Amino acid sequence: MAEPGAVARLRLIRTAQIGPVTYRQLILRFGDAAAAIAALPGLAQRGGGRAPAVADASLAERELAKVAKLGGRHLFIDDPGYPALLAELDDAPPVLTMRGNSALLQRTTVAMVGARNASAAACRFARQLAFQLADDGIAVVSGLARGVDTAAHVGALEGGTIGVIAGGLDVAYPPENAALQERIASEGLLIAEQPPGTEPRARHFPFRNRIIAGLAVGTVVVEAAPRSGSLITARLAGEAGREVMAVPGSPLDPRAQGCNGLIREGATLVQSAADVLETIRPIDARMVRAPALGFDGAPPDDASDADRWDLIALLGPVPVGVDELVRQAGLAPAIVQTVLLELELAGRLERHAGGRVALA
Repeated sequence: MAEPGAVARLRLIRTAQIGPVTYRQLILRFGDAAAAIAALPGLAQRGGGRAPAVADASLAERELAKVAKLGGRHLFIDDPGYPALLAELDDAPPVLTMRGNSALLQRTTVAMVGARNASAAACRFARQLAFQLADDGIAVVSGLARGVDTAAHVGALEGGTIGVIAGGLDVAYPPENAALQERIASEGLLIAEQPPGTEPRARHFPFRNRIIAGLAVGTVVVEAAPRSGSLITARLAGEAGREVMAVPGSPLDPRAQGCNGLIREGATLVQSAADVLETIRPIDARMVRAPALGFDGAPPDDASDADRWDLIALLGPVPVGVDELVRQAGLAPAIVQTVLLELELAGRLERHAGGRVALA
């Protein structure tokens, strides 16, 4: 029998229109998922719409049972053991599903990413670099994609590697990495944000990338073309205040343009494991990790009708930062967050990357 608190939390998380930011605000405001679920109709009504249909309890129970049958478990953001570096992100996943050695989450972690169509030299370098870092006690996290990701996992497998996938725990992607994914689940740690049975779609990969960057004190890009997913991960790492490192390459190889561009913009040039260790060791994960996450802050205040209309008037179809809304509205941040929460639950607001919002 599933634990009632877990069922309620999972119901809230799997409800349409409730993303990571909204989930955290609801728990902060109402104390637990059951109370938040009961409050949804009133919040959505104040936002001018109808509350989203909450995920059915039987669906949540089936998901919990299926993950357990796979040999995995759910790790909620307010559970002990949830990686504190990841919890620092505003859009940290409210729940992770995982299989394997969760103790790896307590190690200092470095992300390694790169091109799917990587050169043989880049794959060899990534494999050797990952092996040396893992041999030094560093957990190497990557995304189980072809090319550099695969090489990094293979190199770090014996020492400790974490694979973050875009689909469900029971879905292997790419198919040729099915055996490697199973080895990581058995000998390392496999993490997914999506529920079991979810086939990875294009929209899932940026969410996966934020987890890779969020788990690590720094991200190493081995080879990447301009506008690639690897550069998105590097950008997310930089926005989270983490170290960004890149391996230089030939200017004649388009696959090196992304890394060379990162170095030109200030990323640390990496040629060996010693360079990575020198970059991350002064930071030490213990110095940047927040205390265990708790939802014990002051709940947001309710907004008056006048404040609500003033704020809505500042919104439009073009995404704008929440901080900018706070400045222009002249309202307390808690009031602004309350109105945005009501609008989102009513289906009238969309959240965008970088803490920006727009009218739906």
